[in-house]
Amino acid sequence: MPRNTLLTYFFSAGSDVDPEKRFDLSRRSRMRRLRKITSILRRHNILGGFTPVEFRELLEDMGPSFIKVGQTLSTRSEILPKAYRDELSKLQMQCEPLPFEDVLEALDTFYDHHRDDVFASIDPTPLGSASLAQVHKATLHNGDVVAIKVQRPGVRATMAQDIDVMRMLARHASFFIRDNQMVDLRDVVEELWQTFLEETDFSIEAANLAEFARLNKDVAFITCPKPYPEYSNESVLVMEYVDGISIRETETLRARGYNLEEIGEKILDNYATQILDHGFFHADPHPGNIFIKDGKIVYIDLGIMGRFNARDRAAFGKIIAAVGTQNASKLRDALLAFAVQKDNAEIDQGLFLANIDLLLQDYATCDVADIDIGAMLTDIVSLTRQCKVTLPSSITMVSRGIVTIEGTLTNFVGSFNIVDIINKHIQNTRDAKADLEDSLEEAAIHLAQAAQSMVQAAGYTGETMRMITRGQLKVNMEVLGSEVPLAHLGRIVNRLTIGLMIAGLFVGSSLMAQSSMEPRWLGVPVLSFFGYLGAFILSVWVIVDIARKK
Repeated sequence: MPRNTLLTYFFSAGSDVDPEKRFDLSRRSRMRRLRKITSILRRHNILGGFTPVEFRELLEDMGPSFIKVGQTLSTRSEILPKAYRDELSKLQMQCEPLPFEDVLEALDTFYDHHRDDVFASIDPTPLGSASLAQVHKATLHNGDVVAIKVQRPGVRATMAQDIDVMRMLARHASFFIRDNQMVDLRDVVEELWQTFLEETDFSIEAANLAEFARLNKDVAFITCPKPYPEYSNESVLVMEYVDGISIRETETLRARGYNLEEIGEKILDNYATQILDHGFFHADPHPGNIFIKDGKIVYIDLGIMGRFNARDRAAFGKIIAAVGTQNASKLRDALLAFAVQKDNAEIDQGLFLANIDLLLQDYATCDVADIDIGAMLTDIVSLTRQCKVTLPSSITMVSRGIVTIEGTLTNFVGSFNIVDIINKHIQNTRDAKADLEDSLEEAAIHLAQAAQSMVQAAGYTGETMRMITRGQLKVNMEVLGSEVPLAHLGRIVNRLTIGLMIAGLFVGSSLMAQSSMEPRWLGVPVLSFFGYLGAFILSVWVIVDIARKK
């Protein structure tokens, strides 16, 4: 097949297919996958506890979705002890490799048996074997040395089924978790589904590599592999081969003369640039995705990238500034400005501000330099969900990215705080003239709003005085923040009322059962029988309702 025809084949195959229709997500496949997961859990005897090695092996056996969870946990010092994190860090690159024959078979499938038209040679020894893909060194016919990232056969279907199982569990959990203060697990799972679609489509990663290189072309110490989109599709990614040192290998870096603190500071500064200036940042910067080569920091695995538009970047800067100054009202305004959708009639502003106050009080005893911004952003996301303020998925990504980068650089920068780093970055990149113009514009808007409010207040005052003098004034009161307690109280009263009805039916039916009333059924009067039946049905309903709503 000619090379241009080969490329046409790549980009036409499966491009118009609905992603969810590609996978067998039927009830049968869902229950089959759930039974398999249950069997693995039993085999590892999780109720009896497990060592760090056993925990890693459990996640490996459960599949790629759970390996991803393990990779995230390996950088979370506030969740797991060091022994577990060290063991889970092996999941970042060291997975059981695919046989080379399976890799060639997968390439033949992707290239329609014209693999030799693309590659002059392929090294059978894998450079790395991760949960989602395996990477091999190869040479193109023009002499370029490249890395081929080949998706593991069947991994997309397995991950899709795992998320489908999570969807089912979240859907059933929603029947038992009715409290509006709880996080909607269905939203979390849908966000996970969108992340899965991006990470398992290597054509998106090829585009991300090109965009990342364009945005960082003027940065001397940051780079990424060059993609070859003409040879890539959703299951195969061909990119420049990078022979670097992983930042996990701190002793090797020191032996080569690298300054670990300088590397850490450059990564942090550039990460702030990615978030605040580019609005295009690596959402999974764990140690396995960052290499050092020829004095440059090389990012790999750009399958998941966070995106901030200009509005989001400005709002995020205000969130960080409010956190740094411990200002609850500014933090509330910044979160509401960041919200994707909000209904002021539903948001309890008083409760929202009170919860933010409580959140900041938890961190008030900490010095700004000691604030764990990753954990705090996670708390903020949870708080906004509880108060019905919907934030974009990008804020979840940046929270996860910041938590990961902090865990990644623990051995590089002895003491640092990303709040200070981001605030310094904002100050250094701020245009004084534009800042003054923005401040004047904001002041003019607030002044106009205040003047309009004063005019309205004067009108309302005159109308109120006239109604008072005529005895026409009526007052409607609403206790803010009382809806949830009143709803709980109403539910309790309803259950008590039904309980009294049940008791009445039982007592009345028992009295009638001792009479000689006709007709009779099963030895008791029919009216008494239906009284017992009604009491039984209502009793079962109350028990089920209590179990569902806790």
